Amino acid sequence: MSRTYDPYTNVIDTMTRAMELGHIDQSMFEILKNPQRETKVYLPVEMDDGTIRVFEGYRVQHSNIRGPFKGGIRYHQDCDLNEVKALATLMTLKCAVADIPYGGAKGGIQVDPRTLSTRELRNLTRAIPSPSPPSSARTRIFPRRM
Repeated sequence: MSRTYDPYTNVIDTMTRAMELGHIDQSMFEILKNPQRETKVYLPVEMDDGTIRVFEGYRVQHSNIRGPFKGGIRYHQDCDLNEVKALATLMTLKCAVADIPYGGAKGGIQVDPRTLSTRELRNLTRAIPSPSPPSSARTRIFPRRM
């Protein structure tokens, strides 16, 4: 029976080994192994031919213990929530190791960007909601037009 690679499980396993080797407090590890916020979004975008296509995306804000969230957006057809969680967690760890006062975050959209025109990719990027507090009710029903 073959197992599927899970990047988030791999990051947690690596963090567990580091915690054991470095004698890191278990309670701190419990806080750091889970993201603070995960968001799944559906992004409607007007394509060049006038049709509307909806893309699935994710935003993970892992930790802001050291400062505001920092992280970019990954555009890839195989992007999933666990990959974005792993990348956000790694950003938190990289900022801590480099002593940069930021926390980790990452976004991801399931799309092969090579299949989109420059205009479509720009519209997709602009359809991503700005990070906002969870109590915010910001929604956009219609896609932006260029």
